[in-house]
Parts: sequence; C-alpha cells; structure tokens
Amino acid sequence: MTTGFHAIVVAIDGSAPATQALTTAADLARRYAARLTVVAIAPIHPALSMPTEPMLPPIVGESERPRYRALVDAAVRDARAAGATAVDGVCEEGAPVDEILLFLEKHPADLLVVGSRGLSTAQRLLLGSVSSALVHRAPCPVLVVRPMATTPSS
Repeated sequence: MTTGFHAIVVAIDGSAPATQALTTAADLARRYAARLTVVAIAPIHPALSMPTEPMLPPIVGESERPRYRALVDAAVRDARAAGATAVDGVCEEGAPVDEILLFLEKHPADLLVVGSRGLSTAQRLLLGSVSSALVHRAPCPVLVVRPMATTPSS
C-alpha cells in the first residue's frame, strides 16, 4: 500500500480562507510531489432570471467568469512559486458544491482542500456551507483549513 497524496484539488473563491487553503494545498503538493489542481466555480445567480418566465438556464453576469479565471491563474502562479511543480487550474460555472463534486467525479483526487469561512450555526442554517457540504458528500478526504488565529502584539 502506498501512502501520501498523488492528486490534490484545492477549491478557491478569492476569500482569505481560500488563500490559506491554497497555501496549505501547495505545501502538501510540494511535500508529496503531487499533482495540484486549482478549481474555482463562478456562481450562477438565479435571481437574474425572471420568476414569471419559463424555467430558463440562469445567466452569469459578464464579469463573473473572467474574475474567477483570473483568480485561478493567479493561484496557479502562487502554487508554483511555493514549490508545487505539477499545477493546473480549472474555472467552471454553476453551483459551487455541485460543480466541485462533479469535477471530483470526473477527476478523482486523493485530497480536497477547502477554506472555512467560520460561519456561525445560524449563518450556516441560513446560507449553507460549501465546506460542510463537501465534507459530507465528497468522494475523497476533505481538509478544511480554518482561519489562522492572530496573536496580539506584545
């Protein structure tokens, strides 16, 4: 039996927790000489569809996909600069949890790394939690990177 990671996926969204997840994933990819795939999902905003219209595919605003593509490109550069050698990036559109799960189904990974927004229980109930949903539904282990605690200056 072999140990370690050969294929790591990190999901990013431009948030500080996602940046910490990328740093962790790049470090693991470097340490294990693993392939790292950076995935970003440009969310689709169903509110852009008119409720009186027949069910049409929601439209993503013009600026969403390019912004997420730029996040992926920057993350790939950052991961390479951190010493990960086999790094690629993917940008898709859709519901983040569903699209990440679909990606993992098509491209099996040994580990999924995601950031934690640190939502309160009430916020999770109202807004949902991408990281929580992925922990419960992903076909591979999920590492949730929590925000680093800051220490007060002396």
